[in-house]
Amino acid sequence: MIAATKPDLSAHHIAVVIPCFRAGRTIARVVSAVPSEIGTIVLVDDRSDDGQAEVFQQLAKADPRIAIVTNEKNLGVGGATVAGYRKALELGAEAMVKIDSDGQMDPFFAPRLAEPILAGHADYVKGNRFFDIESVRAMPVMRLVGNAGLTFFSRLSSGYWNLSDPTNGFTAISAEAVRILPLGKLHQRYFFESDMLFRLNTFGALVVDQPMEAIYGEEQSNLSVTHSLLTFPLLHLRNFFKRVVYNYLLRNFDVASLSLLAGLVLLTFGLVFGIAEWIESSRTGMPATTGTVMLSVTPVLVGFQLLLSFLHYDISKSPNETMNSRAGSLTVLAKRDRERLAEPD
Repeated sequence: MIAATKPDLSAHHIAVVIPCFRAGRTIARVVSAVPSEIGTIVLVDDRSDDGQAEVFQQLAKADPRIAIVTNEKNLGVGGATVAGYRKALELGAEAMVKIDSDGQMDPFFAPRLAEPILAGHADYVKGNRFFDIESVRAMPVMRLVGNAGLTFFSRLSSGYWNLSDPTNGFTAISAEAVRILPLGKLHQRYFFESDMLFRLNTFGALVVDQPMEAIYGEEQSNLSVTHSLLTFPLLHLRNFFKRVVYNYLLRNFDVASLSLLAGLVLLTFGLVFGIAEWIESSRTGMPATTGTVMLSVTPVLVGFQLLLSFLHYDISKSPNETMNSRAGSLTVLAKRDRERLAEPD
């Protein structure tokens, strides 16, 4: 989604945040490709053991835009990104673009990702690698299969059903969104991107897609597809239940909430009753009566239909305005500022 009115990028402070671990061979190439519209480049050394810290120092001497953050211990890509966000916020950035250090994201697209934020059309922007079918064909098969499997779970847990590439790590976020998010609660490892979407949804942040290209060279991702497929679904389900409880039971209680609760009760009753009667029929050899069958099937069908109705409502309930346009979000933002200022140096 390209902003209808393009902002004057020279009038805004855009920061690029690059979490780095064992990026000594690739980081110089990535930094050299960062366009001039970017005011700050935050390099986060996540306690790498390949000598990338020395490379950082050399790059900083050649490019005054570079700010270096060194974590006290290895935090993972999520923790390193949060550290970079904090530094960029401290330096006055209005929009922050996250780029991986392996060279598979073209920094040329960084200003384009920031444009919807600076124009006031989004709180968070996700790069979309699936906009162009040729780019999809260039994606390695295993990576494509892994992304396809995780996309549904990410949509389910985050509530952003309109996103085409929710697992993409090429993102941009507004300073307001960074300030309002509970950064300390975000997942510190590779689930960070999906957890970020879940947290943003709880605040009603406006998230949009932006077409981009991905670069697939010889670099090997540290993320195991097998490990992701085994662990990520459970994390997504956890976030889905937390989001439903918060958005439909604690914050709001409406027709969708009634559909959800009634659907769960009817579906559970129908299944439990039906299984119990089936076991009893098998034990005694007596077939179940028509009334017994209907008493089991009807709640299952009605409950399933109510749950589908809830899911349809959830899909249609995507945020359509930015957080800074709502008074409630601004109240939370002010609270975050008070807490941050109260922290000891």
